[in-house]
Amino acid sequence: MAPRKKATAAAAEVKEVKEEVKAEVAAVEAAEAPAKKPAKKAPAKKAAAKAEKVEAKAEVIIEFGGVQVSVDEIVKNAKLTVGEDKDVKIYVKPDESKAYIVAGEESVAMDVYFC
Repeated sequence: MAPRKKATAAAAEVKEVKEEVKAEVAAVEAAEAPAKKPAKKAPAKKAAAKAEKVEAKAEVIIEFGGVQVSVDEIVKNAKLTVGEDKDVKIYVKPDESKAYIVAGEESVAMDVYFC
C-alpha cells in the first residue's frame, strides 16, 4: 500500500505544480502580449516577401535568486532522466529548485540548480 500512497501524493503535488505553472505562464503571456492593431491588407508583393522570411528563434530562460537556467537545458536533462523516446511534461518550481517530470504514468522529481 505504501507505494500507491507515494504515487498518489506525487500526482497531487504534480497537479498543484501544474496549476501554479499555468498561472505563471498566463501572467507572463498577458504582460508580454502587445496591443492588437486592426489588420491591414498587404499588397501581394509584400506578402510573398514575408513568406520567404526565416522564422526567428526564441530561447526561454528561468531566473530565480539571481541564477539563470535555460529551459532547453531542463528539457534535455529531463529527457535523459526518463528516456529520449518518451513524451514528457515538465513542471518547474524554482523556489524548490525542482522540476517535476511526467512521462506517461511515470512521475519523477529532478533537481534544477537555482542556488
